[in-house]
Amino acid sequence: MAEQDRDDFFAETKQFEELMMMYECAIKEVQTKLEILDREFSVRYRRNPISSIESRIKSPMSIYRKLHRDGLTVSVKNISRNLNDVAGIRIICNFIDDIYDIVRMVAKQDDLRVIETKDYIRTPKDNGYRSYHMIVEVPVFFSRSKQIMKVEIQIRTIAMNFWASLEHQIRYKKNIENMEGIEEISRELYEAAEIIAQTDRKMQNIKNKIDQFQDIAQDDRKEKAEWMR
Repeated sequence: MAEQDRDDFFAETKQFEELMMMYECAIKEVQTKLEILDREFSVRYRRNPISSIESRIKSPMSIYRKLHRDGLTVSVKNISRNLNDVAGIRIICNFIDDIYDIVRMVAKQDDLRVIETKDYIRTPKDNGYRSYHMIVEVPVFFSRSKQIMKVEIQIRTIAMNFWASLEHQIRYKKNIENMEGIEEISRELYEAAEIIAQTDRKMQNIKNKIDQFQDIAQDDRKEKAEWMR
């Protein structure tokens, strides 16, 4: 390896490490905001819309494959300019309504900018996949500069995440795309997604009924207290 090539390689490697560090910090910024919103919600409404939060940074191989698939050379500049999902956060909610509560709260944050949304809940993918995706830009303050970083946020119910996790393991990790009978497997996976979606809607309806009963009971208690004065 020529001396100049070696220096270029080491410089690019250092820049890549710094970029991954920036993405990690961006995840921390967004995750902290989400935890604060969830805590505030729990105090105001006595329940938590967020069941859990997961995060990840794309692996170097995944980054390479995506750039290669898009016909782009592998460089730090192309990563930051062309990839929106290097840093990812997954929010798991209990109910469908919680997802849209989170979406609205995130969109109201002054120092976050939502640059893209995809609602795969109201319009599922052809394979049955359901989730709400947001790409946000968040400022991250370092010792020498402020960097605007992109983070992908996926918001799902527990049931949606259950299906998506198993579908990914079955379809991709088992390398079944070219096996005989894949059409039948795809159909059964789609049917399972529909059953899970029906369960999500059923649980949401049950929760709504309970909320209505509690509201009526609270109104009755207030009326009784006023009468007793």
